[in-house]
Amino acid sequence: MARPKPKKSAPARPSAPNEAAEAFALIEPELERIEKVVPINVDIPRAVAVAVGAVPHLKALRARFVDELPRFPIEALDKLMSYALGAWYAHLLALPAGPGQDGMKPLLDEASALRADLLVAAEALAHKGFVDAGRVAEIRSGKGHLDTANDLVALAALFGESWDAVKNRTTVEWPDVERASKLGPELLVALGARNQPGLPAPKAADPADRRARAFTLLVRAYDQCRRGVTYLRWAEGDYDAIAPSLFAMRGGARRAAPAKDETTDEEAGEPAGESGMGLGDSEAPDE
Repeated sequence: MARPKPKKSAPARPSAPNEAAEAFALIEPELERIEKVVPINVDIPRAVAVAVGAVPHLKALRARFVDELPRFPIEALDKLMSYALGAWYAHLLALPAGPGQDGMKPLLDEASALRADLLVAAEALAHKGFVDAGRVAEIRSGKGHLDTANDLVALAALFGESWDAVKNRTTVEWPDVERASKLGPELLVALGARNQPGLPAPKAADPADRRARAFTLLVRAYDQCRRGVTYLRWAEGDYDAIAPSLFAMRGGARRAAPAKDETTDEEAGEPAGESGMGLGDSEAPDE
């Protein structure tokens, strides 16, 4: 019997700055308890967009996580969105100050033009089925400067995740994708996204260290969810479509695995358990 068509998740907008700030406030007490951080050798905005896009698909399987994986740390799934948005806000906190009012117009002009170019290209690819049409339509619906910034991040992740499949079918070039991923956060900072009223100010700490700790929380929780969904959806074969790796390179290519006497997966930035192992005593079942 043919397997069901995979339910593929697609990168999504990180969120409004106030939601990200609230998520960061929720996870901030956990930052100090981290003893070893995961090296950041992946683009954080794109990784966050991938995680945010995967959360609804993972949440749809929550009952199966509970019923079939009794030892699974379900808080990793329940708090995954908070970890993703918290890592996003920590990234914004660690960026340099914006250009000020004098530099705002050029930044907005560049962002608007780049968003328009990427959207037109994404819609053409969606029409041919290379990227998710619903996600592209959601990005198109964005209004205002804050949405423009978040849309750039989502578009960068959308192209980055599918790059090998689309690079010869689009006028978009890889530097455009990289610029969108950097320009989105830069614009948010310039728009004052780090200064959210009504929330406690982040504790005094090294912003880069705080970003690394928040990113580590995201990586660890997402890795647990990928292990779980690999077990649950092994027979269907769509586990990578439901929860794509945060560490996939352009179009899904991965780094070569280190030798056994070299750096471990987590030390290299790729969390252990990419094959789906590590669920206590459980392993991915044989086909």
